[in-house]
Amino acid sequence: MTTNGTPDLVAFEGFDFTDAEHRNVVIIGTGPAGYTAALYAARANLEPLVFKGPQPGGQLITTTDVENYPGYPDGVMGPDMMVDFEKQADRFGADLRWGTVTAVDFSERPFKLIVDGETAILADTVIIATGASARYLGLEHEARLLGRGVSACATCDGAFFRGEDVAIVGGGDTAMEEALFLTRFANKVFAIHRRDELRASKIMQERAFAHEKIEFIWNTEVTNVLGEQQVEGVELYNNQTQETTTLPVGALFVAIGHSPNTELFKGWLDMNDVGYIETQPGSTYTNIPGVFVAGDAQDHVYRQAITAAGTGCMAAIDAERWLAEQEAPVEAAG
Repeated sequence: MTTNGTPDLVAFEGFDFTDAEHRNVVIIGTGPAGYTAALYAARANLEPLVFKGPQPGGQLITTTDVENYPGYPDGVMGPDMMVDFEKQADRFGADLRWGTVTAVDFSERPFKLIVDGETAILADTVIIATGASARYLGLEHEARLLGRGVSACATCDGAFFRGEDVAIVGGGDTAMEEALFLTRFANKVFAIHRRDELRASKIMQERAFAHEKIEFIWNTEVTNVLGEQQVEGVELYNNQTQETTTLPVGALFVAIGHSPNTELFKGWLDMNDVGYIETQPGSTYTNIPGVFVAGDAQDHVYRQAITAAGTGCMAAIDAERWLAEQEAPVEAAG
């Protein structure tokens, strides 16, 4: 566990917080975690101020059909789902604003925040819900076919490819777990790895090697995604023979890791080696009293919309109770 260096306060030079807007709760981020935290905090009359950040709605904005979230028996498009979340938070009075928090000072309460490099905000509590971003290969057509066969979540999208041949890229435990998960639906799972051995743990390797539906393609890199409206195949390059081939598949799953969007908080909050914010067991408390974290910014295990929403609920309740313990007055917005 590490706080990853010394906080950078250069961004605060020249800012006067004397007349800055002062709020009880500021929520940073608006995926399932942020919107759920906003809903619960608003219903508790905390009048939360929510900054939507650079990608309002989080990773679900780039997701097509969502079939595994309770309450949507016929499924729902990811962007539509996030619109529903926002409407519900807005209904109870959450103050939802465009803007990205670009600097934080957690050295004392009220905490100091700067939005878009120009607006000063004071907060008695902060809920971090900045999420994480899946790592992709950076191929020319990868982004264009995202949600149309390109995915970074087998748990989310594997069921859409029943009876098809699919490919997965990666060599770690997550890649092997997702390859095994995909065998429940796919006819064949091609596991593509740029080396001749896996980084996955021995037990995960054994399980993958033993499965009849998984075929490994070694020393190979995906160099292109093929298809106009939907993934139809991938172009492969063997880095030993320099041979280029085409593999017909209906989907490409990228399992090369996620990057938590927590750079802003380095030096302030305890994080693991990858950058996920550490929380106290059974809570959303960070190492700084009054700062809470929910969703994928702290979850490197489940990474589902439902678990993110659950921790968003937890964070709002934790913040509400913490404020009550501090006997902090609930002031009107403004």
